[in-house]
Amino acid sequence: MASIKDDFQTRWWALEQKLMDKFGKKPDVEAVLFLIGLQETGFIREKISKEQKQDLMHVAICTILSPSGYYIHEGKDEEGWPHFKQIKNKPTMDLMEQEAFLKDHILLYFSNINF
Repeated sequence: MASIKDDFQTRWWALEQKLMDKFGKKPDVEAVLFLIGLQETGFIREKISKEQKQDLMHVAICTILSPSGYYIHEGKDEEGWPHFKQIKNKPTMDLMEQEAFLKDHILLYFSNINF
């Protein structure tokens, strides 16, 4: 079991390093979700409100959990924002498990877009 965890951690560190090389600072999980949200929406503004940042992170979470069957993409609204429908509940987890769950899906996302 340790080797699976070690591989997961190694892959996460490698992703952090790639993002650090690209953006100049080490991202936390929230920052990575924010970047995925920007990537998925193409939403580029000089100033982004706290609400817009939350919306972008929500888009990211729906996007990364879609391949595992938690959400389905329903389309985009008139402003181009993607909309999702939750089709199954996420498992109940403590904070550490939630972070690992998100990191695992983030790694899958970046693997699927060949980053």
